[in-house]
Order: sequence, then structure tokens, then C-alpha cells
Amino acid sequence: MYDPQLGVYKDTLLRFVQRTQPKEWKRFLLQNKVDPERKFCLAFNNACDMDGLISVLRHGFKHRGIPFKVCYFKPESGLNQTAEALYEKNEITCNRQWFYSSDIHNSVDMVLSVNGIPVFALELKNQYTGQNVDNAKRQWMYDRDPREICFQFNKRILGYFCIDQLEVWMTTRLEGKNTYFLPFNQGSNGAGNDGGKGNPANPDGYPTSYFWEYVFQKDSMMDIIQKFIHLQVKEEKKQMPDGSEQVTKKKRLIFPRYHQLDVVRKLIADVKKEGAGRNYLIQHSAGSGKSNSIAWTAYRLASLHDSNDESVFSSVVVVTDRTVLDEQLQETISGFDHTIGSVETIDDKKNSKDLRDAINNGARIIVTTLQKFPVIYQEVDKVAGRNFAIIVDEAHSSQTGSSAMKLKAALADTEAALREYAEIEGKAEDEIDRNDKLVQEMLTHGKHPNLSFFAFTATPKPATLEMFGSQWTDGSFHPFHIYSMRQAIEEGFILDVLQNYMTYSTCFKIAKDTPENPELPESRATKIIKKYEKLHPYNISQKSQIIVETFRETTKQKIGGKGKMMVVTDSRLAAVRYFHEIKRYIREQHYVDMDILAAFSGTVQDGDEEYTEAGLNVRKDGSHISESQTKEEFHDNFNVLVVAEKYQTGFDEPLLHTMIVDKKLKNVKAVQTLSRLNRTCPGKVDTFVLDFANKKEDILEAFQPFYQETSLEQEVNVDLIYQTEKELLDYAIYNENDIKAFIDIWNHPGKQDTTAMGKMTSVLKPVADRYNLKNPEERYQFRRQVRKLLRWYSYITQVVRMFDADMHKEYLFLSYLIGLLPEEKEEPIDLDGKLKLEYYKLQKTFEGAIKLEKVDGQYVPSKKQGAQGIRQKSTLDEILDKINEKYKGQFTDGDRVMLGALHDKLIADDRLASSARTSDPRIFTESIFPSAFGNAAMESYMEAQDSYGSLFEDKSKYDAVMSALAGVIYREMRSKKTVDYRKIERDEQVQMVAEEPVKYGK
Repeated sequence: MYDPQLGVYKDTLLRFVQRTQPKEWKRFLLQNKVDPERKFCLAFNNACDMDGLISVLRHGFKHRGIPFKVCYFKPESGLNQTAEALYEKNEITCNRQWFYSSDIHNSVDMVLSVNGIPVFALELKNQYTGQNVDNAKRQWMYDRDPREICFQFNKRILGYFCIDQLEVWMTTRLEGKNTYFLPFNQGSNGAGNDGGKGNPANPDGYPTSYFWEYVFQKDSMMDIIQKFIHLQVKEEKKQMPDGSEQVTKKKRLIFPRYHQLDVVRKLIADVKKEGAGRNYLIQHSAGSGKSNSIAWTAYRLASLHDSNDESVFSSVVVVTDRTVLDEQLQETISGFDHTIGSVETIDDKKNSKDLRDAINNGARIIVTTLQKFPVIYQEVDKVAGRNFAIIVDEAHSSQTGSSAMKLKAALADTEAALREYAEIEGKAEDEIDRNDKLVQEMLTHGKHPNLSFFAFTATPKPATLEMFGSQWTDGSFHPFHIYSMRQAIEEGFILDVLQNYMTYSTCFKIAKDTPENPELPESRATKIIKKYEKLHPYNISQKSQIIVETFRETTKQKIGGKGKMMVVTDSRLAAVRYFHEIKRYIREQHYVDMDILAAFSGTVQDGDEEYTEAGLNVRKDGSHISESQTKEEFHDNFNVLVVAEKYQTGFDEPLLHTMIVDKKLKNVKAVQTLSRLNRTCPGKVDTFVLDFANKKEDILEAFQPFYQETSLEQEVNVDLIYQTEKELLDYAIYNENDIKAFIDIWNHPGKQDTTAMGKMTSVLKPVADRYNLKNPEERYQFRRQVRKLLRWYSYITQVVRMFDADMHKEYLFLSYLIGLLPEEKEEPIDLDGKLKLEYYKLQKTFEGAIKLEKVDGQYVPSKKQGAQGIRQKSTLDEILDKINEKYKGQFTDGDRVMLGALHDKLIADDRLASSARTSDPRIFTESIFPSAFGNAAMESYMEAQDSYGSLFEDKSKYDAVMSALAGVIYREMRSKKTVDYRKIERDEQVQMVAEEPVKYGK
């Protein structure tokens, strides 16, 4: 019988304790002779009040020095018969129509209890009687009082479920109308498969039968309680009116979502069956709860035992750059099991030797970065007989680099590889020189039986698929487990960042402002000319106005007035200039609702000024914001963040609603950057992207491969590397004798002495001399092919063990040679003062949703090659014609005439000149110049209404022209120097205004 005041089935709980812990119960009776049964329940309640039910279930509690367990969990190994017997004594019960209250006669459809303690409650609905999960949600929200002892947070019920014939939803906390439910469905094609929301049809029963047959079968339910449910505690800081800081702790119970439960169990089952040595690729979208999935996987792998009750893995190494994951792992694992020990985090405060010691000492879970392995890979103790599980957080192309090779060199057990090599060489194992450095390196190639890789990523590249994916019988590679972007969007865990997308195209014409027509390297000159346009003050001023007005009209209205904006620029210099121009425009318009930050690394030189992130970012009280504080300040006190590379990946700010893109984004980079917007939070129902640099088609092409399953049709043909090798030898810059002479020194037994590097350089010098005799184009192509071979070989040897000693010698030879070959000395291209932006126009090209298609995803390695052939030279005129043809727009010469005439009138104003010489620039620009400009504009309009009509028809155009002229006029007057208007463009301040200027914010 359930006791609603005590919150337990008292008889069941007491029976369990008395049967499993008779000695402890006897001690309890000696200390509590009056009504001991009730006192025990009260002691249990007190423990739940202090520690929470999940802790009491896992670790028990003490009463006056007497330890009690309220349940027992299944041991890792069947060898522990005592623990197995105690586990079997658990009483898991299912009660229908659970009357939970002594005050009202309400009942819950079903409750599941562990030894009389209610832990999961279920409301069951039937579509055929007109009800579904939504009715169940409303019951939990409005008909169940969270103050009842059984509904108090982490005191009894750990999960509240809503189930009908098609769907399952759940929550871990009742908060009245604010209760938040999550879907607990498999996905439309079943867990781990590519699909959308919902559940697949079940030929053997209801689509929701998995809930009974798999999730809440006895062993599974106890496993979830023991190893999955996690109490998350986060500190939230709030600034008080008196300036003090209030810190509150917010607690959440994390119950695994279905795909998380499924992936962890499938990984563990496969490792148990196959043992160490296999690789696993987990394609889980943003919004999948990847950090928790990694934490659960790490814990389960660290505590995994084989049939002999021995640990399968000596250590679990988590490779990540995210500090938040470090903290989450530590917190999660300490909540599960005190016997595993703490997580060894090798962060910035520790060095590579700490990593070495953690590995050598057998730390169960180690969190580190990939970059620490090259320092210590030769110092790790012999690893024969030791298996390692390596979890790669956000697996990407860095896994094919030299640091990843050194990770393998540190942890791989090469005995199996040695046997294979000896067989190829036709020798006995003891005949192979283990100290031969060449052999040592080759033995680390390919896969190893003691290393299991578990790679988590939302955006797998071809290299990632081949390295970590599962190869099917048709030769294609696929993820081991999938939770797709499509499913995450349909289930509401992330927002679709392509739903509200707007693109602009920039039309411009750049003219020569010099009689010269020099021949220039076309590709380099094109980059410089396009950079001239991108960084041109008029271009930045036009876009900055759109940015500010977009924020005020769209962003600030979102998420209850808390919406934030990120501006993505394509260079650090662009970020600095956008930062200044946006701030200038905000001041000019007297807006007080915007506060802007910049984020970039290092120091940026712009003219005579140097800028840093910390130098630019200032609080309202005048104090500067350090780089480590930028993220927190943006969340708390600022609403616009201008970035250059920083925060484009791994940045999690749920209040980020709008992104302005002024940078070309391709493939994975596009997905990672725009996905900064997709995090959900209360009140956030949409996002907005305004893109100045990319077309709708480019963004669709980037996202489509990652919307569903990403797969690779076939493995890379590794033999193509021999074609590259042949092409290199055809240059006749080096030969086999050069390689042999170099390797003889490099592979000298024992440690290299102080003269070794000098000797290797002397061997390479004749090769470098031959290289220098080639013409510039041949040198360029040779270097390009060397880098291609080095990159290819690094990747191939991660996947395949070729044991091609000759190729490995050539790889080593070239990896040293490339450092000795100087980059081509390129003649500086001086176009300073030789260009002018003659016409400029921004026009909207797309507005709406970019719709991703539900198709079979096949991500095939790109066949595109780098630039081939001779690097062309063209005249400046020819280069300008090509650029202007690409960015042409419709302009009129009237725009040129208008600015020229206004400039001439204003520069002749003596009173204005006097004011300029005695005023600071801000007072001149904001208080003095507008009046003089207005008089000059009106006078010009009276003289030629047709030419100046557009100026007064469009306030945006009027303000843009006035703003552009103000800075130039001020400087000219301060220097007492008059400049011909046609040369003002050199100053990069005044620009031609398009025939159809942008309607800012309209």
C-alpha cells in the first residue's frame, strides 16, 4: 500500500532492507525502538532532502553511523555472485492507477517503483478514444501538484512520461505551466538510422512498444538509474543593483534521449563482442547532446570489463579542445561512480609530461588536446598488453596530420605490425632491428588491435568517413550511428538556420587612377583589387548601416528583447574597420540600444594605429575586457559581436539570433559557422541570416550533405600517390642517391648528435641548388607537388599499413627538404593610389527559406584540383576589366558629377574651414558640417533639380553622401590643402553613390 505522506510503498521498502541488510536493520532496531518502520522512512526522506534520490539510489545513505542501501545494481561481471544475488533481490513493481495524494483522489495511470520507491510515472493515452500525448502533457502541467512529496524534484519521481500509440515524450521536473517536455522517440527510421522525428511502424505491435520492451525492461531501467541519469548543477551569476554578485545554483536531472541511450549501448555491445581495435564514427548533429553522449561513453568504456572481470581498456583518452567538456566529464563521472577516480584533465595549466604520467600511471579517463602528443610520444611506457579507447570530440581533418600520427606512436601496440613486417621481409621477428627508426615509424601506420577510436562529429569529411567509418560490403563507408540534422530540427532541439535567409550582391566598378598600365601577376593582383573593394570605407559604411538597422528592426525585437547579432568578417582588418564604422554610425544616429564587441586574435595594424581585441572592447565604466571575458560579456552586457575567425566554431550562445556574413563560406565551414545560430532557448522561435558574400545555391550545396546521413561511396585509391611521386622525380631535382644519403644520416642508431642536423642539411643543399636553377613556374609546381605528397602520405598511413620502406624514406626526405626550399620571392604589387572605386551598389538578390531536400546523402571526395599551369600575368587594365565584368551594376555618371560639385562648394566655404581648424572631428562631423552640407545641397538642387533630386528623395542616400564627404572635407581643411575631387578616391573615404542606393532598414 502506498503511503502518500511518506512517499513510498512502506512495506516493500522495509521488506527489501530487512532481507538484504539484516545486520544493519538489527542495529537500527536497537537505536529506534519506538515505531522503527516509520523512523526508517523518515531517515530515508531526510537523505533524499539532503542528497537527492538519484544519489541515495546509487550510493545509499547513513543513519547514526549505519549504512543502508535502498537498491543494488547489476555487477559488471558475472563472476561476482554475491553482487548478482543482491541485484536479484530488488523488487521492481508496476502499479496501475497510482493514487499518489492524501488530499485529492487523483491518480496517475502507471508508476514504476524500485523496492517501494516510485521512480518513473506514466500517463498513457489512446488515439482511438480521442486522446494523445498532448493530453498527457496537460495533465502533468495542470493536474499534478509539484509540491506533493512524490513530485518534488529529485525526491521521488525521476522521469514523467507521456505515451500514446505513436509517440513518447518526457520531462524530469514538474513546474506547472512552465514544464518542458522532450521527445523520447526513436526517429522515423529507428534509432541510429537516417530519418526524421517520430517512430517507425512496428510489424509486431505498437510503434511505441520499444518503451516497454527495451527501455523499461527491468535490467534496462536499473542500468539507466545507475549509469545514465545525471544531476547537472550550474552556477548562474546575477549582478545586483548595489554592484554585488549573486550566485545561484540551478539543478537539472538529465535523462538520456533515446538516441543517446541507443548509441552508448550499441557501442558498448559492439566492443564487448569484437574487443579493442575497431573504429566507430558517430554522426550526431548539433543539438544532439554530444557532450553528454561522450561523457556517458567515456564512463562506460572506463568501467567496461570482459568475461574474466578485467578492464577492456587501460585508459580512455578524450581528445578535445573544449573546456566545457572537461568540466562536464568530471561532474558526470563523479556522480556515477566514486571508484573510477577523477578525470585527469591535461589543460593549458598542465604540460605534455603530465599527459605522459597520466598514461603511464593508467589513469582511467584522460582529457587532452591532440597537440600534446608530439612532445611525449617516445616517452610513454611500453604499451604491450594495454588497450586504449580514444574518443575524438568533433573529428575532422586534423586527425590526418602529424599530431594524430604521434598519438598512435605513443599508444599503439606494434607487436602485431612487427610480425606482419617480419613476414613481408621474410625474416624472423627477432631478426628485425626494433631500434631502427624507420621501422619504428612504419609500425605505427594503419590500424592497431589495441586502439579503438570513437569519433563524434556532426559534419564528417571524406577522410573522417574512411578513417573512422564502417565499411559495407559494397565498399562504401558509413557512420556507425546517426542522429541527423534533419531529425534534430524536426524534433525541435535545434533551429533551422536556413529558414530566414537574405542575400545581397555587391556591384562595383574599379577604375585606374594612373596613366601606367603595368603587367601584374593576375591572381595576386585580383586578390589585392578585391581586397581594396572589401576594405573600402564606402563599402564598409554602406554595409554597416544595413547591419545596425537590421539589428534595430529585427534582432532586438527577438527573444523577448534579448536577441543578439554576430557579424562574420573575412579578415582581422575588416573586423576592426567594421567595429569602428558601426560604432560611428550608432553615435551619429544617437542610438542607445546597441553595444558592440570585437573578437580576433593578435594585433592588427591599420595605418599608423595598432588594435587588439582587449584594447577595443570597453565596458560602460571604461574598463577593458580581456579576451577570456569576451564570451561572458557578450552574453551579459553586449548585443553585437564582430568576429574574424574566432567564435565561428564551438561557440554556444543561445541568445544569438542574427548573423551577418561578409565572408565566403564553403562546405563544412559554412555549416559550422551558420550553426552558431541554431541553439534553442525559451522565446527563441526563429533565426535570421543576412549574407553579403555567398549565394543561396552555395549555402544549399554546403548544407545538403550533412542534412541526413553522410557517406562515402568508395575508399580513396592510395596508389595515386605513386603518380605524384613520379611527377616529382621528373623534375630531376632529386634522385634515389640523394634520398639514401639523407636517410643514412637520419636513421643513424641511437640519439642524434649535435652534428646530425648539419650533415642532413649538407646532403640537402645540392638538391636545393638544383631546385634554384629551375624557372619560377617550375619551382612553384614542384613545391606544390611536394606538399601534396606529404599531405596524402600522412592521410594514407593513418588508414593503411603499406610497409613501403622506399616511399616512407622519400616522405621523410621531402618533409625535411620542403623546409629548406625558400618560398618564391614575389615582387611586391604596389597599387596604392592607383585605384579608385568608381561605382558601387548593393542589391538584395534573395529573401526566404533555403530548403534542404530529404534525399539519400552521398558525400563524395571532391575531384577538384588546385590551380594548374602557368600563373598568368595581365595588364592592370585587363585585370580591372575582368573584375568589373563579374561585379558590374547599373550606374549613372550623374552620381560622379553630384559629389564633385558638392565637394567644390563645401571646400570653398571659409566659415566651414575656420570651424574645421578649431573643432575636433566629432563635433565638426555631427554638429557643424550637417548645416553647411544642407545649404550646399539645397543650393545645388536649385541649380540642377534633375541631378540632385534623388538626394532629397532618399534620406539614406542623403546621409551616406554627407557622411562620406564630412571626413574628407575636415582633413583637407585641417591640412589647408585642396584636392581635386577626381582624386579623392585615393583617400578611400568618398565614393560614388549608386543610382539605386540601398533602402536601409526599409
